[in-house]
Amino acid sequence: MKAQPERLYGLDLARFFAFAGMVLVNFHVVIGDGSGAKWAEIFLLTLEGKAAASFVVLAGVGLGMGYSLASNNFNLTILKRALFLFVIGLINSLIFPADILHYYAIYFVFALLLVGQSSRAIALVALILPIIYVALLMVFDFDAGWNWETYEYAKFWTLTGFIRNLFFNGWHPVIPWLSFLLFGLLLSRLDLSSKRVQKLMIFIGAFLLIVAYGLSSLLQPLLAGEDVFLASTEPVPPMPLYMIAGTGAASLLIGLCLRAYSFNFIRFFKPISITGKQTLTLYIAHIIIGMGIFETLGMISNQTSQMAVFSSLLFIIASIIYANIWKKFFNAGPLEWLLRKVTG
Repeated sequence: MKAQPERLYGLDLARFFAFAGMVLVNFHVVIGDGSGAKWAEIFLLTLEGKAAASFVVLAGVGLGMGYSLASNNFNLTILKRALFLFVIGLINSLIFPADILHYYAIYFVFALLLVGQSSRAIALVALILPIIYVALLMVFDFDAGWNWETYEYAKFWTLTGFIRNLFFNGWHPVIPWLSFLLFGLLLSRLDLSSKRVQKLMIFIGAFLLIVAYGLSSLLQPLLAGEDVFLASTEPVPPMPLYMIAGTGAASLLIGLCLRAYSFNFIRFFKPISITGKQTLTLYIAHIIIGMGIFETLGMISNQTSQMAVFSSLLFIIASIIYANIWKKFFNAGPLEWLLRKVTG
């Protein structure tokens, strides 16, 4: 099914909000000291893991749509792009250990094995992965390699440490985070321009969030000691209730953004949607430029939550201004252009 303009604009809008959420969370992690107004702390903690999950779901939607319009070279093109993201991500990891791009690359490689399979098969794998993750936690030590006071990961650059981080106890481990990308593949098979589908996504997204947080509240008091984490909705480690919450947040966000273009707000949303087309460039920029400024100003790990929110909003506004000026001269962002140039 060929993508329709409404669908594309709505997805760009969703990408922007996912990017904005990641900026808020990452800036908070880098400059926050745990102090500040309660509203800011709750707001930022609520976003943790949801924005990144939405980012991955959107990647799955894009992959699925690309496959539906695929040429004979689709698999090779995706593998090239995965390699590009893997290299860029590893370089980025030298600056920002919580990089998501090198994980992204591996998600794509595994997704290629499933993109042509039935929806039932994809859904089954997506449901099984969080269960497998719980089983892995029972066998392996999640804390292996971690210094939780400094958030440093020992032996990340060794084969054993890297594989363990990539698949099991990193920031966005392939098991179970691949489930988010697979959910995006499933969404790509729907008629996302349909108002009925959009409303259903909003309803299901809200329902999953309520279920995840409701079950967490009910189960945590019943679990003793170290077992409490089994009912956690926090992204580290990514337990099943977190996976449900992340999936719900992504479904709600994408549904709302698609619905937004059914109303007469297109002129208002256009600058934001344009920004959403450069999320790869802006993701790297918020680390190199944004966090670089914090380090230069001596703002690392000593700021309140309100300052993290304020700094994030300044960067997000600057991103919108930059992206819209850039769009007047070029069709794609710098890294987006390089990605297409290198990988075809």
